[in-house]
Amino acid sequence: MGNLSTPLSVQKLQRALHAKAKAEADYRFYALYDKLYREDILAHAYACCRSNKGAPGVDGQSFADIEAYGVGRWLGELALALREETYRPDPIRRVYIPKPNGKLRPLGLSTLRDRVCMTAAMLVIEPIFEADLPDEQYAYRSGRNAQQAVIEVKDHLYHGHPDVVDADLADYFGTIPHAELLKSVARRIVDRRVLHLITMWLECPVEETDKRGRTSRTTEAKDHRYGIPQGSPISPLLSNLYMRRFVLAWKKLGLEQRLGSRIVTYADDLVILCRRGKAEEALQLMRKVMGQLKLTVNEDKTRVCNVLEDEFDFLGYTFGLQYRPQNGKVYLGFRPSKKSIRRMVEKIHALTAYSMAWHDTTLLIYKLNRMLRGWSNYFKVGTFNRAYRALDNYTAARLRRWLRNKYKVRKRAGGGYPLPYLYQTLGLIRLSRLGCDDPWANA
Repeated sequence: MGNLSTPLSVQKLQRALHAKAKAEADYRFYALYDKLYREDILAHAYACCRSNKGAPGVDGQSFADIEAYGVGRWLGELALALREETYRPDPIRRVYIPKPNGKLRPLGLSTLRDRVCMTAAMLVIEPIFEADLPDEQYAYRSGRNAQQAVIEVKDHLYHGHPDVVDADLADYFGTIPHAELLKSVARRIVDRRVLHLITMWLECPVEETDKRGRTSRTTEAKDHRYGIPQGSPISPLLSNLYMRRFVLAWKKLGLEQRLGSRIVTYADDLVILCRRGKAEEALQLMRKVMGQLKLTVNEDKTRVCNVLEDEFDFLGYTFGLQYRPQNGKVYLGFRPSKKSIRRMVEKIHALTAYSMAWHDTTLLIYKLNRMLRGWSNYFKVGTFNRAYRALDNYTAARLRRWLRNKYKVRKRAGGGYPLPYLYQTLGLIRLSRLGCDDPWANA
């Protein structure tokens, strides 16, 4: 929900719901729908959506349009529609964003009205389900992040789980079955109006516009009754709720004990760490359990490895044996993966391309710094110094070239634009010196 502070009245409700769910594992909630259209809930839901920005949905309505109309008036009308149960979601606008492998990922853009309504529902129901989510799940949870998941994997590897099932699911979000997912929701929530809302969001038609501007609408989700729209505010919680089924099944079937296995999952990224010699059996059993959950294992990307002989990637990090440059000693560790570094190199390359010479230098430095800082904020655990130095060298070389192109400066011996100029005068961030006392380190 960004860096917004949650109003005290909303916090109080969330704490009460979470405490009740935590105290009574079998408790079911009957009266939640009326909380969704509370003025403070809707106002905070709007503020959350506003801070996340995001493009308009099929109706073309933007935040500027809502503010011109009057936010209070707009929210009042939404509250009335919810109270009178006349609210119906609009179709989802499908857009495609490029994936690192060159393919396209479909993203569903709901209208702002639907996004605010889903966020209001999230504010109310998420504290209930948060009480149920197991420790193995790290994604989309308050106080948990990818770095913690990465460190958890490292800890299990160190403590006698060197064999790894590096698992990948084929289109996890797009294949979650509605009936089974709604059972997971209904196990806690009995309020039929809340369940009806969630069902409507799951069954939303999808609208797509082709290159010629022709619009087509499909009802695949409703017809086949599977898939949750990636990009909608409620999808992260629903995806966690369904993955919880796998984690619980693994434990209830006694596989954690029998295989000496530990699961770490982040959304649809999943690793199973096992005692030596148990990973092949774990893979077979994982296939079986996923099949029962109507999910498909991506066989091309799923494999077994022993971390003392091989490497594997998880959440952008590579795990395996590394060598200390000081003494050549071997240790088990993790570092930013080559793929993660390559993606960053491609972004720096694009930003400092010849065609970008029209940029103001200050603006370019700002964009580079924001990108580098974001990368270092994620890759701040494990062994990252070599990756930092490699990116520093590449960024400095690309920036020099960009400056020469922009200001028509001939290449000279020594390269021109020395490092002190780039770092101290222009204020470029130097990853390998971040956190030091240089005046530019906090630029």
